[in-house]
Amino acid sequence: VLGGGEITLLELTNAYGVFANDGVRNPYSGILKIENSSGNVLEEFEQKDSAVISNDVARAISDVLSDNKARSPAFGEQSALYFPGRQIAAKTGTTNDYRDAWVIGYSPSIVVGAWAGNNDNRPMQKKVAGLIVAPMWNEFMNYALQTVPNERFKQAIPSDESKLKPILRGIWQGGDSY
Repeated sequence: VLGGGEITLLELTNAYGVFANDGVRNPYSGILKIENSSGNVLEEFEQKDSAVISNDVARAISDVLSDNKARSPAFGEQSALYFPGRQIAAKTGTTNDYRDAWVIGYSPSIVVGAWAGNNDNRPMQKKVAGLIVAPMWNEFMNYALQTVPNERFKQAIPSDESKLKPILRGIWQGGDSY
Protein backbone atom coordinates (compact mmCIF):
# COMPACT_ATOMS: atom_id res chain seq x y z
CA VAL A 1 0.00 0.00 0.00
CA LEU A 2 1.19 3.49 -0.83
CA GLY A 3 -1.00 6.39 0.18
CA GLY A 4 -3.62 4.22 1.88
CA GLY A 5 -2.77 4.87 5.53
CA GLU A 6 -0.92 7.14 7.90
CA ILE A 7 2.73 6.13 7.77
CA THR A 8 6.01 7.99 7.55
CA LEU A 9 8.22 7.85 4.49
CA LEU A 10 10.95 6.26 6.61
CA GLU A 11 8.62 3.50 7.87
CA LEU A 12 7.33 2.81 4.37
CA THR A 13 10.80 2.74 2.82
CA ASN A 14 11.95 0.37 5.57
CA ALA A 15 8.98 -1.91 4.86
CA TYR A 16 9.86 -2.13 1.16
CA GLY A 17 13.43 -2.87 2.22
CA VAL A 18 12.15 -6.28 3.35
CA PHE A 19 11.48 -7.16 -0.29
CA ALA A 20 14.91 -5.93 -1.35
CA ASN A 21 16.53 -7.93 1.45
CA ASP A 22 14.94 -11.27 0.55
CA GLY A 23 12.32 -11.19 3.34
CA VAL A 24 14.60 -9.96 6.14
CA ARG A 25 13.80 -6.75 8.00
CA ASN A 26 16.65 -4.54 9.17
CA PRO A 27 15.47 -1.94 11.66
CA TYR A 28 16.45 1.62 10.83
CA SER A 29 18.30 3.96 13.14
CA GLY A 30 19.19 7.61 12.88
CA ILE A 31 22.19 7.23 15.15
CA LEU A 32 24.86 4.62 14.52
CA LYS A 33 27.34 5.57 17.22
CA ILE A 34 27.89 8.11 20.00
CA GLU A 35 31.42 8.82 21.20
CA ASN A 36 32.68 11.12 23.93
CA SER A 37 35.45 13.68 23.38
CA SER A 38 38.08 11.01 24.09
CA GLY A 39 36.75 8.73 21.37
CA ASN A 40 35.20 6.21 23.76
CA VAL A 41 32.01 4.66 22.42
CA LEU A 42 29.08 5.47 24.69
CA GLU A 43 26.30 3.94 22.60
CA GLU A 44 26.37 1.96 19.36
CA PHE A 45 23.67 0.64 17.07
CA GLU A 46 23.31 -3.14 17.09
CA GLN A 47 21.97 -4.79 13.96
CA LYS A 48 18.96 -6.98 14.81
CA ASP A 49 17.70 -8.56 11.59
CA SER A 50 14.56 -10.67 11.57
CA ALA A 51 12.95 -12.74 8.84
CA VAL A 52 9.41 -11.42 8.49
CA ILE A 53 8.25 -12.99 5.20
CA SER A 54 9.47 -15.96 3.21
CA ASN A 55 12.16 -15.25 0.66
CA ASP A 56 9.93 -16.68 -2.09
CA VAL A 57 7.23 -14.10 -1.29
CA ALA A 58 9.81 -11.28 -1.27
CA ARG A 59 11.26 -12.55 -4.56
CA ALA A 60 7.83 -12.80 -6.19
CA ILE A 61 6.97 -9.22 -5.17
CA SER A 62 10.32 -7.95 -6.46
CA ASP A 63 9.70 -9.80 -9.73
CA VAL A 64 6.31 -8.12 -10.16
CA LEU A 65 7.51 -4.64 -9.15
CA SER A 66 10.55 -4.78 -11.43
CA ASP A 67 8.62 -5.78 -14.57
CA ASN A 68 8.97 -2.70 -16.79
CA LYS A 69 6.93 -4.31 -19.57
CA ALA A 70 3.96 -4.77 -17.22
CA ARG A 71 4.02 -1.16 -16.02
CA SER A 72 4.60 0.30 -19.51
CA PRO A 73 0.88 0.66 -20.39
CA ALA A 74 0.42 2.97 -17.40
CA PHE A 75 3.76 4.79 -17.32
CA GLY A 76 5.40 4.25 -20.72
CA GLU A 77 8.47 2.19 -21.59
CA GLN A 78 10.97 4.95 -20.72
CA SER A 79 9.28 6.27 -17.57
CA ALA A 80 10.96 7.60 -14.44
CA LEU A 81 10.61 4.08 -13.02
CA TYR A 82 12.88 2.60 -15.71
CA PHE A 83 16.65 2.35 -15.37
CA PRO A 84 18.32 0.97 -18.52
CA GLY A 85 20.56 -1.98 -17.71
CA ARG A 86 19.35 -2.17 -14.11
CA GLN A 87 16.70 -4.29 -12.45
CA ILE A 88 14.81 -1.88 -10.20
CA ALA A 89 11.54 -2.64 -8.44
CA ALA A 90 9.25 0.35 -7.95
CA LYS A 91 5.79 1.20 -6.64
CA THR A 92 3.97 4.51 -6.88
CA GLY A 93 0.93 5.66 -4.95
CA THR A 94 -1.34 8.69 -4.96
CA THR A 95 -4.04 9.35 -2.38
CA ASN A 96 -7.56 9.65 -3.73
CA ASP A 97 -7.65 13.35 -2.96
CA TYR A 98 -4.18 14.07 -4.43
CA ARG A 99 -2.78 15.20 -1.07
CA ASP A 100 0.13 12.74 -1.21
CA ALA A 101 2.24 11.23 -3.97
CA TRP A 102 4.68 8.45 -3.14
CA VAL A 103 7.27 6.35 -4.91
CA ILE A 104 9.38 3.62 -3.34
CA GLY A 105 11.97 1.76 -5.38
CA TYR A 106 14.79 -0.62 -4.73
CA SER A 107 17.54 -2.86 -6.00
CA PRO A 108 18.99 -5.69 -3.91
CA SER A 109 21.40 -3.16 -2.34
CA ILE A 110 19.47 0.09 -1.89
CA VAL A 111 15.94 1.29 -1.15
CA VAL A 112 14.87 4.86 -1.90
CA GLY A 113 11.53 6.45 -1.07
CA ALA A 114 10.16 9.85 -2.00
CA TRP A 115 7.04 11.76 -1.04
CA ALA A 116 5.49 14.93 -2.41
CA GLY A 117 2.64 16.93 -0.94
CA ASN A 118 1.72 20.25 0.60
CA ASN A 119 2.74 20.81 4.21
CA ASP A 120 -0.70 22.22 4.99
CA ASN A 121 -2.36 19.06 3.54
CA ARG A 122 -4.01 20.88 0.62
CA PRO A 123 -4.55 18.77 -2.52
CA MET A 124 -1.97 19.07 -5.28
CA GLN A 125 -2.56 19.17 -9.03
CA LYS A 126 -4.62 16.21 -10.12
CA LYS A 127 -1.72 14.10 -11.35
CA VAL A 128 -0.51 10.69 -10.25
CA ALA A 129 2.74 10.03 -8.38
CA GLY A 130 4.43 8.81 -11.56
CA LEU A 131 4.24 12.38 -12.88
CA ILE A 132 4.63 14.32 -9.62
CA VAL A 133 7.34 12.67 -7.52
CA ALA A 134 8.82 9.90 -9.69
CA PRO A 135 11.05 12.24 -11.77
CA MET A 136 12.69 13.59 -8.58
CA TRP A 137 13.03 10.08 -7.19
CA ASN A 138 14.60 8.95 -10.49
CA GLU A 139 17.26 11.67 -10.33
CA PHE A 140 18.26 10.70 -6.80
CA MET A 141 18.09 6.96 -7.52
CA ASN A 142 20.33 7.35 -10.59
CA TYR A 143 22.90 9.11 -8.43
CA ALA A 144 22.63 6.54 -5.61
CA LEU A 145 22.91 3.57 -7.99
CA GLN A 146 26.41 4.73 -8.92
CA THR A 147 27.52 3.62 -5.43
CA VAL A 148 26.14 0.06 -5.50
CA PRO A 149 26.81 -2.96 -7.72
CA ASN A 150 24.53 -3.74 -10.66
CA GLU A 151 22.66 -6.72 -9.20
CA ARG A 152 19.68 -8.83 -10.19
CA PHE A 153 16.96 -10.01 -7.84
CA LYS A 154 17.04 -13.67 -6.85
CA GLN A 155 14.29 -15.65 -8.55
CA ALA A 156 11.48 -17.30 -6.60
CA ILE A 157 11.13 -21.04 -6.80
CA PRO A 158 8.34 -21.68 -9.32
CA SER A 159 5.15 -22.97 -7.74
CA ASP A 160 2.82 -25.55 -9.21
CA GLU A 161 0.60 -23.25 -11.25
CA SER A 162 -1.70 -26.09 -12.35
CA LYS A 163 -3.56 -25.73 -9.03
CA LEU A 164 -4.21 -22.02 -9.52
CA LYS A 165 -7.49 -20.69 -10.88
CA PRO A 166 -7.27 -20.01 -14.64
CA ILE A 167 -7.32 -16.20 -14.25
CA LEU A 168 -4.26 -16.42 -11.96
CA ARG A 169 -2.47 -18.38 -14.70
CA GLY A 170 -3.23 -15.64 -17.25
CA ILE A 171 -6.17 -17.47 -18.83
CA TRP A 172 -9.23 -15.29 -19.43
CA GLN A 173 -12.49 -17.26 -19.46
CA GLY A 174 -14.90 -14.37 -19.32
CA GLY A 175 -16.78 -12.59 -22.03
CA ASP A 176 -15.56 -9.85 -24.30
CA SER A 177 -14.03 -6.81 -22.67
CA TYR A 178 -13.98 -3.34 -24.19
